[in-house]
Amino acid sequence: MKLLLLGKTGQLGWELQRALAPLGTLVALDRHEGGDLSDNDRLAATVQRVAPDVIVNAAAYTAVDKAESDAAAARQINAAAVGLLAAQARATGALLVHYSTDYVFDGSGDQPRDESAATGPLSVYGRTKLEGEQLIAEQGVDALVLRTSWVYAARGGNFAKTMLRLAAEREQLKVVADQVGAPTGADLLADISAHMIRGALADRSLCGTYHAVASGETNWHQYAQHVLRRAAAKGVALKVQPDQVEAIPTSAYPVPAPRPLNSRLDNRRLQSRFGLVLPQWQTGVDRMLDEIL
Repeated sequence: MKLLLLGKTGQLGWELQRALAPLGTLVALDRHEGGDLSDNDRLAATVQRVAPDVIVNAAAYTAVDKAESDAAAARQINAAAVGLLAAQARATGALLVHYSTDYVFDGSGDQPRDESAATGPLSVYGRTKLEGEQLIAEQGVDALVLRTSWVYAARGGNFAKTMLRLAAEREQLKVVADQVGAPTGADLLADISAHMIRGALADRSLCGTYHAVASGETNWHQYAQHVLRRAAAKGVALKVQPDQVEAIPTSAYPVPAPRPLNSRLDNRRLQSRFGLVLPQWQTGVDRMLDEIL
């Protein structure tokens, strides 16, 4: 079996290189190696040259605020190129694996959304990611679409590293407390993906859209406190202690792109159909902190 991975250098792509390698021959590319989602012609040529059995698209336009003023580029990468990949996969019978986001929802309410919930993105980023999902559906291709949220990894920048740096540098730290979701490790998401690919190749009826997130929920303020408590317990010097982090509303931290307040995603369908148990979010965060600390 041959797998084509796009976006190999991102947080998720890096972990997918590890998780997908045992499944077959893995061709992992970044945008400079023929995997540029901003160039449809070159992208199509790459897929045709590699002739994969599985296409895994971990590339995306993820600059949420920048997308508000750069909508054309975001739409090309998050939607148009995804439609092209879906068409290529349908033409060859390949399985397509694609990653989407909690931003396809409007963030209302206080309950977890399942895969059938009505969408209603608030931002350009969310709208373009939803367009990508819709183009996959229109092609009728065998696909696994994994919606996830609050992705982090030990490699590269992440929220936890930012909080550790700011708490060591500043005398005061304010963090948004009214956005709720589940921090999800790129390593967990990659391992889930490999398991789902094996299952879907054996039984194409398993194809569809899934919410792939760690279990449980938190908000950014509680997340920051958790990170700082873990760091303090390991002897990290902090100017701001966990209980000194100030909780603020989203309205006090204005940004160009609106964020969904409720990013809770119900992961029971994925667990049930693929026989998985997704751990609580603290498990992955603690493991990541142990590594970076």
